Amino acid sequence: MVTIMSELQISLLAIGILVVLAVYGYGAWQQRQYRNRFGAAFRSADGDALYHDAPATPRAGPADTESAPAHLLPDSPGAPDESCKTLDAGTDYIAVMFASSPLHIGVLEPLWQRRFDFGKNLHVCGVRAGGESWEKVIAESPLSYDTLRVSLQLADRNGAVSQARLADFGDLLRDIAENAQAEINLPDTAEAADSARRLDAFCAEVDQMIGLNILPAGGNLLMGDEVAQVAGRHGLVLQADGAFHLLDAYGRTLFMLSNFDETPFLHSELDQTPVIGLSLQLDVPRVEQPVRRFDEMAALARAIGADLGAAVVDDNRTELGDPAIAMIRSQVVAIEKRMLAYPITPGSALARRLFS
Repeated sequence: MVTIMSELQISLLAIGILVVLAVYGYGAWQQRQYRNRFGAAFRSADGDALYHDAPATPRAGPADTESAPAHLLPDSPGAPDESCKTLDAGTDYIAVMFASSPLHIGVLEPLWQRRFDFGKNLHVCGVRAGGESWEKVIAESPLSYDTLRVSLQLADRNGAVSQARLADFGDLLRDIAENAQAEINLPDTAEAADSARRLDAFCAEVDQMIGLNILPAGGNLLMGDEVAQVAGRHGLVLQADGAFHLLDAYGRTLFMLSNFDETPFLHSELDQTPVIGLSLQLDVPRVEQPVRRFDEMAALARAIGADLGAAVVDDNRTELGDPAIAMIRSQVVAIEKRMLAYPITPGSALARRLFS
């Protein structure tokens, strides 16, 4: 658990920074176990998490809870479909299949049947006869395509894909191409596995979630219906994971307000749910312009606190002032710069599927 310094502890700032750095390695293992639960809580009840590795299952082994280990269609309904544009050898194992006559998508039936066997997002894109642009292909498509690109994502929050799974994936596609009398180009699995490990290592370094804790003074309790009223006033909506989410125009989570003790909020029990505190959370790599979003989140946390008669505090229950907030913000600035330099744009379609 990282301790962020308050104004009263400015003299220990240097020590605090060392503590932050020291716990990163431990946090990288511990906090990634989050997303196998329900996606709302990422801190223990007896402490406060201001800066964390993003809550997820271990990379060595989200707000979007997944019920399956891989998805054929990763983007949420209503969001722009950009999956075919984001495919790249640095993030995906991409096989290209083509034939002298158009390929009906039915030739990929063995792939559809095994789409969850490889542990990573699977993407199929095609170019229709006489067409020029790649489009996403689904199993139910009645269309035929001159060329197909079938890809397996190299890494996500569960870790890097193994060379054995890449080899199994390639063998399946080779058999499909042979049965369809099609040609296929397959990348080298050893090189792809190396790329997967490098990608996973980078993602692990920038995979961070921030939580600002909002606790009432004097150990007083709030009630769930009071929290719901204030959350609604600020545009947050209760979702199936038991947390209140502020959504963007495409229905993607910007911030998530969860119960401090990890108890999910339920519509039917809000008036009976005592609340010792709240945590407002930002999943840094999954939002556009993380620094701007952090500034908005800090303002939102203070506004919610004011409405509830609570304060934004550190794990010593000392109110966080501007110096402590600025210290957290500097970390967000560093993450955003590192992602853009890689380059993976925070909040982009690529970032959302890598950090899922």
